[in-house]
Amino acid sequence: MEMVEGRTFWDGALPEAKDVADRSAIYNAMLDTLADLHKVDYQAAGLGDYGKPGNYFERQVGRWTKQYRGSQTDDLASMEKLIDYLPLSLPEQKRTAIVHGDYRIDNMIFHPTAPRVLAVLDWELSTLGDPMSDLAYLMMNWATPADGRSGLSGLDLDALGLPQMQAMIERYAARTGLDDVPDMNWYFAFNLFRLAGIVQGIKKRVLDGNASNDKAAEMAKKVPFLADAAWGFAQAAGAKA
Repeated sequence: MEMVEGRTFWDGALPEAKDVADRSAIYNAMLDTLADLHKVDYQAAGLGDYGKPGNYFERQVGRWTKQYRGSQTDDLASMEKLIDYLPLSLPEQKRTAIVHGDYRIDNMIFHPTAPRVLAVLDWELSTLGDPMSDLAYLMMNWATPADGRSGLSGLDLDALGLPQMQAMIERYAARTGLDDVPDMNWYFAFNLFRLAGIVQGIKKRVLDGNASNDKAAEMAKKVPFLADAAWGFAQAAGAKA
């Protein structure tokens, strides 16, 4: 750990970057940093025991199902469908890498003037796992409505100088040597399912009077919408109603 001087961007549209070309370069730097993380030889780095063996998504689906059940307050049809569907449709894990677990634009520090990543923050969810989880989590920005945070959906990306999702996927594949990028819909469904489980925990704390964040009550209202959105992606991945 060390002090790093630089810029943190909270809005994925990058309004602070007045030069349109800089915006694309910032996203490229963020994507390249993720790809390079996934190429690290974790065994050589002494991190061979940093995560559990086996299918990463199998563990994650089980973990967040348990977390959700432990804080459940309502019967949500979409969550029940996801809990049934996700374990039966797990993607094959073809690679194992160091995964960050919360890789997004506001979790990094950029050079004060150049489009270059100096530091990646918030490693509390990091482990050894399927690097597709990080890639899909980052790509979710393109499927999430723009709200002044990391979401980009609904924006005129070309006019803003922001890259398209497919260009980012192709860049990642080229940098990592990946020749078979799977459909993103299953991964999007999982990410939103996980987020619904996290927010459900916040909702339970709000109801119990233990929430520490003033915005927790507002956030807690999002659980049904997250669950429905996750199920929508699951259906796009092949789930049957």
